[in-house]
Amino acid sequence: MHNRVIIALDFPAAQMAEQFLDHWRGEQKPFIKVGYQLFYSAGPQWIAKRKEEGYPIFLDLKLHDIPNTVAKGIESLGRLGIDFLTIHASGGRTMIEAARLAAEATAGRERMKLLAVTQLTSTDQQMLNEEIGIPGTVEECVSRYAQFAQKAGADGVICSGQEVSRVKQATSPSFLAVTPGIRPLGKDVQDQKRVVTPARAIRDGADYLVVGRPITRSADPVKSFWAIVEEIQQLGVGFDE
Repeated sequence: MHNRVIIALDFPAAQMAEQFLDHWRGEQKPFIKVGYQLFYSAGPQWIAKRKEEGYPIFLDLKLHDIPNTVAKGIESLGRLGIDFLTIHASGGRTMIEAARLAAEATAGRERMKLLAVTQLTSTDQQMLNEEIGIPGTVEECVSRYAQFAQKAGADGVICSGQEVSRVKQATSPSFLAVTPGIRPLGKDVQDQKRVVTPARAIRDGADYLVVGRPITRSADPVKSFWAIVEEIQQLGVGFDE
């Protein structure tokens, strides 16, 4: 169950991330997410070392380019043994297909899972319609992206907890829904716009929850992490580790 809660390591440098992970000495290694800031600062070798230490790793790089460029990037990243990698659904079906082929070609014992980013949790309908230029609602866009991403070979999508149930209906129960923008009750939503609590996301069918600041900026990160895990467990939702 604990590996269904992914901690977003939004730190500017490797040393700060390592100091945070020191809280988990003697604890079960949590699933960790590394995004742009830490990856560009710490580099691929830092990722490989954390993987050797037993951390499941979600590399959140949101690849989006022509199909060949994305495929070549995945060939390099595949050597790190990461578990999850994000690509942008808006890159289109051919790009996702190329990403899947590259992931399969570089797979070791287990292929990395490709997660297509639908719409960022900082996007609301006004931004979607007026700035990005996509008509309709955010929910409609997310469902449409999820459907073609699944057909192209993605293993799941990144979506807000508000769209999880629609994603599952549009695809299948086994198609992964990974939800950022998770905020326990009483926590500040900060720069996020489409947020939900851990309990609501899980009830609606989320497979993994991505939680950053409510854990990383907590006075007791381990306690905050396990409080979210326990909240999920109390729902009685069965997950296989």
